[in-house]
Amino acid sequence: MNDKIEKTEAEWRELLTPEQFRITRCKGTELAFSGAYWDAKEDGIYHCVCCGQPLFDAKTKFDSGTGWPSFWAPVAADNVALHADHSWMMRRTEVTCSRCDAHLGHVFPDGPPPTGERYCMNSATLQLVPKTGLSAKSQ
Repeated sequence: MNDKIEKTEAEWRELLTPEQFRITRCKGTELAFSGAYWDAKEDGIYHCVCCGQPLFDAKTKFDSGTGWPSFWAPVAADNVALHADHSWMMRRTEVTCSRCDAHLGHVFPDGPPPTGERYCMNSATLQLVPKTGLSAKSQ
């Protein structure tokens, strides 16, 4: 699932909810403890809500106490892209979907072993696909 997805702003607006569009296409964030997955415990794979690319396995999810879904590693390093983010007067590392460039959240170096990383994601950017064989949205 590596083929690059490109859509116009109008196409993204038609595909996504206003909240999903604001976060994934405009680099927004959701309020802590407000998203659908911050405390989810179900097994499955979290896919990009924009293009369906697999991003995170629920087995790597942990309770970071931040109010956002947090993972210690993506399912594959090349399924996400990392970018320097100097907004909000701080230095952070933005995480995007490598297939459609959707803003997902940020990664921080304060996670648990084995990676020590905390991929702090917005629930609105993710779609949990249970490991029962259901397929994710593919565009």
